[in-house]
Amino acid sequence: MDLLIDSNHRPFPLPSKKWIMRQSWRNLLFLHWPVPLEKLRPHIPSSLQIDTFHGSAWLGLILFVIEGIYPLGISKFSLTPKFPEINVRTYVKYNEKPGIYFMSIDVENWASLKIAKNWYHLPYHSAKISFGKQGQTFYCHSIRKENGNTPVSFKGQYGPISEVYYPKEGTLDHWFTERYCLYSSNNGVNIYCGEIHHRPWPLQKAEIEVDKNTLFTSYQFDLSEIKPLAHFSTGVDSLMWNIKRIRI
Repeated sequence: MDLLIDSNHRPFPLPSKKWIMRQSWRNLLFLHWPVPLEKLRPHIPSSLQIDTFHGSAWLGLILFVIEGIYPLGISKFSLTPKFPEINVRTYVKYNEKPGIYFMSIDVENWASLKIAKNWYHLPYHSAKISFGKQGQTFYCHSIRKENGNTPVSFKGQYGPISEVYYPKEGTLDHWFTERYCLYSSNNGVNIYCGEIHHRPWPLQKAEIEVDKNTLFTSYQFDLSEIKPLAHFSTGVDSLMWNIKRIRI
């Protein structure tokens, strides 16, 4: 697999050649807000250290389309048709190994909701998501129906406004995006780690217009007055390994 050859950019070695699936991620919007570490701490398992950049914790909202999911040995046919996803995430470390921690993942895809949710112990939610493109502008409207509660929603548009660049190590853009594992938990005590690999992210500065965003409401973050850092990427292909439980 050609992706395995390009690994010098990783902060830690590839786990093995025994990856289990390849995914194609396309037309991503990265939005990031600085948040007080003490307000984020209650939402993250105590075994995980919240990662910070120059003393600040960050909350990310990432919107993109999964164009295909291909198990090892099946390179031409995706398990699912393409579908959009919106995730809310932050950045953590375990034994000084940096990774991603997902706080919510909204999808309309059955396989993700029924299989990946339990397999990877990730906080998937069922949502109705419409996604489209006009010219160089992408549009997204997502509604997650909560039982008896006000629907959680996101509505906005975005597009690239700069040339493509690859962020340099040590920069905030690099810190946001160049992460090669995810951490998850099914009860706040058991911690799992899933390895990821892809080529470096090609980034562009992005222009955004957010009409509505209530994805942070349940965490009691009011970020409406803070302008997020916005990046666009045409995407990468990624390899994923099986999830493993960490022995705390």
